[in-house]
Amino acid sequence: MTTSEPAHSYPARQAPGAETVAELDARVIDCRACPRLVEWREEAARTKRRAYADWDYWGRPVPGFGPADAAVAIVGLAPAAHGGNRTGRMFTGDRAGDFLYAALYDLGLANRPTATHRGDGLELRGVRLTSPVRCAPPANRPTPGERDTCRPWLARELRLLRPTLRTVVVLGAFGWQAVLPVLEAAGWAVPRPRPVFAHGARTTLRATDGGAPLTLFGCYHVSQQNTFTGRLTPAMLREVLGAAAEAAGLAVSGTDPS
Repeated sequence: MTTSEPAHSYPARQAPGAETVAELDARVIDCRACPRLVEWREEAARTKRRAYADWDYWGRPVPGFGPADAAVAIVGLAPAAHGGNRTGRMFTGDRAGDFLYAALYDLGLANRPTATHRGDGLELRGVRLTSPVRCAPPANRPTPGERDTCRPWLARELRLLRPTLRTVVVLGAFGWQAVLPVLEAAGWAVPRPRPVFAHGARTTLRATDGGAPLTLFGCYHVSQQNTFTGRLTPAMLREVLGAAAEAAGLAVSGTDPS
């Protein structure tokens, strides 16, 4: 783990086209804007979980994962202390990720159903995973201030994806509330009153510059709290992800309805 990264609070404003998604990803991993999150992510990387004692934890902000010309963005909450904070990749190395990637694989949007580490050969088709908070928070609960401090990273990422982005799937109510002002900042008009989160919620946002509209989908988060209790089943997740992919013009595979 590296603990001497240069500090950044927000992505610097640059002219359109002056930055690529890959360059943004490279910059976000240096952010040290939230002292509580920096302390927690690095403490988790030092102490580790016993099962991962031989791992060299990532211990830094986690960038988005997926192609820079994605048609679908899936927005979560924040990396898990011993998942993304360990592996350095969104939804990789924990059961929430296992649940999500299995659904993407069933739909033909991932080339393998599991994600274990960076370099495992996993690739996504037309889908990019990201989150409103890039560092693992204590108890998986970022504060509103931390969410707002991290917001410009996601706004810039979605703005860079605008030429191809057609749908966004938001996992959970926290992410839903976080992403609405981000979408406004990235160039889409959010109606008033603002859309309310619900599993299966769907609303279309027009682009303020006359470009392509964006369809926003709500989905319960893939946390164990939801998947272990049956609040969110594999079929429910595939239904939302499949609808979002089809709305974005991506072909999806047939799936087992069970």
